Amino acid sequence: MANPPLNVARLAAVDAAQAARLLSELREATLAGEPARIAPRPVIEQSWGRMLRGGVDPDHDFRTGLLSPDEVRRRREESPLRHVLPVLREGLLSVADVTQHIMVIADADGRVLWREGSAPVLRKADGIGFEPGADWREDVVGTNGVGTPVVARRPVQVFAAEHFVRSYASWTCTGAPITDPRDGRLIGVVDVSGPLETMHPATLAWVASVAGLAEARLREMHQEALERLRAVGAPVLARIDGRALVVDRDGWTAAVTGLAYVRRVGLPKSPAAGRRWLPTLGLCQLEPLAGGWLVRPVDEPVPPAATRVVLDLAQPRHWSVTVYGSAGSWCRELSPRHAELLYLLAVRRAGRSASGLAEDMFADASRTVTVRAEMSRIRRYLGAVLDHRPYRFCEDVDVEVLLPDDPRDLLPHSTSPAVRHP
Repeated sequence: MANPPLNVARLAAVDAAQAARLLSELREATLAGEPARIAPRPVIEQSWGRMLRGGVDPDHDFRTGLLSPDEVRRRREESPLRHVLPVLREGLLSVADVTQHIMVIADADGRVLWREGSAPVLRKADGIGFEPGADWREDVVGTNGVGTPVVARRPVQVFAAEHFVRSYASWTCTGAPITDPRDGRLIGVVDVSGPLETMHPATLAWVASVAGLAEARLREMHQEALERLRAVGAPVLARIDGRALVVDRDGWTAAVTGLAYVRRVGLPKSPAAGRRWLPTLGLCQLEPLAGGWLVRPVDEPVPPAATRVVLDLAQPRHWSVTVYGSAGSWCRELSPRHAELLYLLAVRRAGRSASGLAEDMFADASRTVTVRAEMSRIRRYLGAVLDHRPYRFCEDVDVEVLLPDDPRDLLPHSTSPAVRHP
C-alpha cells in the first residue's frame, strides 16, 4: 500500500521545523530513487517528476539572465496585470509586511515584473535571484510558487524542501495563477513568499482569494470597456441597413443589428481593414472603430467547409487549435478546459455524450451542465467542424493532434481521469 502524502499545512502549523525535516528526507529519498515513509503531495510529486524528466539540477540554482530594466518596464506597460495592482496590493501587502512576506507578481512567462513587501525579506530574496526581471519558470529554477502554478493552472503552496532546488529550501512560497476571465488565458501569477518559519496554513486560501478578486476586477473592466464601445458603435449601427456587429479588438461583441447576438467573433490575431473570412460569420468586411471594429457580413457564396484541424498540445502552457479550409486558415488559443475537451474529442472520434464527457473530465457523469456550457462556448468558434448529439468532430474533417515528447507532459494542469490515465 502506498504511503499517504504528508499534510504539510497541518504539521507546519504545529512544528515548521519538523515539517521541513520530513520534507527534506522525502526529497532526498525521491532523488535517490529510494522508498520514503511518506509520499509527496500529488501536485508536488507531479512537479518533481517534470523536473527529473527535464534534467533540472537540484544542487544548483541555474539562473538565466535578468531582463533589462527597459524590457521589464515594457512588459509592465503591456501586462493586463497593471490594471489590478491596487487590488493585489490592498489584499496582500498589509498582511505580507506584518508577517515578513513579500508579494511577487510575474507574467505568463514566469518573469518577475513587480516585487514589494517586507524590506528584510526583499534583501533575502535578492540573494536567491528572486528579483524583477528574473526567470522563475519551473523548468528553469525547479518547483516553486511562481513557475509551478503556471504549469498546474491552480494555486500551489511550496513549503521548504518541496522546492526541487536545495538553495530555495529555506523558503515557503504560495502562488495563484491569474487568468483572463473572458477566455481563461493565463496572464500571470501572484505569489506570497517568505522564510519557512513564516508559513501559515491559511496562506493558500488567502492568496487564491485575492487572485479571484483580481480576476473579478478584470471582468468588470471588460464590461466597462464594452459599454464605452457600445456608445461609439450604436450611432454607426443605426445608420446601417443590413447585418453588422461592433466588436472590441479581441472580438467581443458590444452591439449588433440585423442578426442574432454572437458573444464573440473569432478575429485574426492581427486584424486589418478589408475583407476577411471569420468563423461562424463567413466572409466579412472589417472597418476600424475607436476601440474596436465594425464587422459587416458579406452576402457571397459560401466556400467549402473546413477540411483540417490541428490541435497543438505540444507546449506545456500554450495550447491552440488551427482550422484549415479553402478560404484560408485561422488559429485560436485555448483555455485549459477547452484544451482538455478538444483532446478528448480528438481521441474519441466516434463522439461522446455530455454525460460521457462529464465522466471523462470529472469521474462524475452527472456534471452535464458544466460540460454543455463549455461545449456551447467551443461550438461558437468551432461550429463548422463539430457536431453534437453526440459531441464529435465532423467525419469529413481531418484532425491532427500535436503531443509533447513525453506523454506525462500532456496537459499537466489536468485532473481529468481520461487525460491522466487514458
